[in-house]
Amino acid sequence: MTEQATYVRTETVTLDQLTPYPGNAKRGNVETILDSLRRNGQYRSLVVREIPDGPLIVLAGNHTMQALAAHGPGDCGKHVTTGRGIRPCGICQNEPSWEPHARCELVRCDEDTARRINIVDNRAADLGTYDNDALVELLSYLDEDYEGTGYTEADVNLLIAPPPSLEELADTYGDPESDDFWPVLKFKVPPETRDEFYGLTINSPNPNDDAERFRYLLDRARSTEEPVA
Repeated sequence: MTEQATYVRTETVTLDQLTPYPGNAKRGNVETILDSLRRNGQYRSLVVREIPDGPLIVLAGNHTMQALAAHGPGDCGKHVTTGRGIRPCGICQNEPSWEPHARCELVRCDEDTARRINIVDNRAADLGTYDNDALVELLSYLDEDYEGTGYTEADVNLLIAPPPSLEELADTYGDPESDDFWPVLKFKVPPETRDEFYGLTINSPNPNDDAERFRYLLDRARSTEEPVA
């Protein structure tokens, strides 16, 4: 019979006592988590499986553990600037004696349940969606200080004014033509090269169109090619 997870206790555990979940499939953004920890502190515990006479295995929060490890021991020298002043780093509190550790919720469960907890903790966030209007409203309260949120000013601008959909573009500009998918050549040349290009293509059927000038130049080059023996 499957043994469900049973809460044991909450404990502060040094990182060298913790074991990452073997085969954890998620690849999280450790840098974003580290920024959040520095700004906000560790607001969520790691979920750790306690095995009697065995290792402490992190089921959920593996990337938080990696972020704490990336911070390293001692004073990181970084501060947090807010509208209310300067605060110490939310991880080390700028204490030279700080040793990497994490607050952990210790649970006991069998191997099958441990595997399921790890998988669903990674998957559940992927299955969620956003109410963008509600998100924009939440972000608006931060007075453009998005540190520790995972969002940048560019992200917020896209939420406020997202790019038009394909349907909206079609309504405005019509359905795409076949040449809309042609590759674009774009490169810089010295002024004298540009002038030479215009001089060589002055007799192009449509001298107001650089693409036509380029085709005209290619046709001239083909007509002067020596035949292959």
